[in-house]
Amino acid sequence: AGIVSAKGRSLPNDNYVPFIQTDVAINPGNSGGPLFNLDGKVVGINSQIYTRSGGFMGVSFAIPINVAMEVSEQLKDKGRVSRGWLGVVIQEVNKELAESFGLEKAAGALVAQIVPGSPADSADLQNGDIITHFNGKPILMSSDLPHQVGRVKPGSKVSMDVVRNGKRRKVSVIIGTLPDGDSAELALNNQAPKERSSNRLGVLVADLSESQRKSVGDGVVVREVRQGAAAQAGLINGDIITMISGQPVRTVDEFEKVVAALPAGRSVPMRIVRRGAAMFIPLRIAP
Repeated sequence: AGIVSAKGRSLPNDNYVPFIQTDVAINPGNSGGPLFNLDGKVVGINSQIYTRSGGFMGVSFAIPINVAMEVSEQLKDKGRVSRGWLGVVIQEVNKELAESFGLEKAAGALVAQIVPGSPADSADLQNGDIITHFNGKPILMSSDLPHQVGRVKPGSKVSMDVVRNGKRRKVSVIIGTLPDGDSAELALNNQAPKERSSNRLGVLVADLSESQRKSVGDGVVVREVRQGAAAQAGLINGDIITMISGQPVRTVDEFEKVVAALPAGRSVPMRIVRRGAAMFIPLRIAP
């Protein structure tokens, strides 16, 4: 029927193109062809289709024409395409995380990790910040951020609105150039010298070994998850806890102090590193 069912869609193989999603029939060989509106104007370039049958029936994706024109101009001017780069690993802010961060609604892009040496690393951006606006445009879903960043000319200075510890602030950053390839994954080593249990969370944690600290920085590694708040939060053996409720956790002693001061009956954000990937999960201690 030619219905546009979504705009700004991200695909697994490309987070920087805000695809148009439609039910337009795209046959094999149609990739690169135009997507027309009813006025005969080209609004996109057909890119790919998701189909169960292998035929034209399915959901199709097109590159918005304004993005395609920008790429065309860059190719003519420089012979290559340069995309803006911020250098953060982000995740979606769901209802539980929004509550743990004290937000009124679930929106924005949660900064789970900052790439060392990236533009974000040079700016006043921190793990746990929630980016709500980028360059004056709202970030409703985390997938909105790569689209916005990628279209900024490298070297440009932009402003972001972030929420940090429940307070809103402005952060300026000079956008870099997206590097080729993915950064190497962090290697984790689960050997640690000191262990201690936390009955309040139901988890056994240990200090990090030297090799782990070189890979992920400070934190404590989860040795055993028992029944309790940690299990309900989804912690598993091998997770590395680096921050709880905005407080950094560098050693087992610091972990115990932070956990002892946590409020009961309210969700707080906990930052972990799992198999080299940083993320936030909500933690709630039963009253």
